[in-house]
Amino acid sequence: MSKLVILIYGIVSYFIGVAGLTSIIAVLAGLMPFGYLWGENPVALNPIVWNAALVALWGLIHSYMARPQFKAVLTQIIPEPAERATYILVAGITSIVLSGYWMIAPGNVWSIDASWARYLFWGVFWFGWAFLLAATFAINHFDLFGLRQVYMNFKNQPRPPLTFVKRAMYKYIRHPIQTGVLIGIWATPVMTKTQIILSIGFTVYIFVGLWFEERDLIKAHGADYVAYKSEAGKVLPRFGH
Repeated sequence: MSKLVILIYGIVSYFIGVAGLTSIIAVLAGLMPFGYLWGENPVALNPIVWNAALVALWGLIHSYMARPQFKAVLTQIIPEPAERATYILVAGITSIVLSGYWMIAPGNVWSIDASWARYLFWGVFWFGWAFLLAATFAINHFDLFGLRQVYMNFKNQPRPPLTFVKRAMYKYIRHPIQTGVLIGIWATPVMTKTQIILSIGFTVYIFVGLWFEERDLIKAHGADYVAYKSEAGKVLPRFGH
């Protein structure tokens, strides 16, 4: 692959990744319907079983692709600068499939009618996703989404590894991106039976994924990360350290 092709691949992957995240936010906010890719539910399928299988498959793909062992194999097939972009590409596609082929299940788990409370919930909802976005920039948004790698490869510049930083919300929370997701998937004034499986599934994925991720981070950063664990909370802030 030429450097220009890798750069274009990274840019396209970035926008597909953003589209995937946007699609999930949009269906949760009610701006797009769940299952928008196929419209009516197939009669032969149980929505709860189908949705649980869909989110489990989504989680397995995301978790497995984030592991160092998979990355080592992948970079034997594709150029190393395109590795992160490939993860973002697959994340975007699978997120579009997840939200687009989600099945509708009738009924609500809860529904808040008071106007002030609904506004409050929506305010918290949008805060969660804004917090996630801010957290990506607090580290390195463009590295996280694979653009830094393909750009520096295109410019034929060395790419020093990112240093371990504890700035902004990372001073108090080790995984603020996941904090934003958790806020966004639960802070809705109406929790439908359609959404509940997604919210539960994403929550399970986050905490299982963080167990593996923190194990990898300890291997990578050693005592520095062990000390960081005592200073900052996992997904809730810890102050006073």
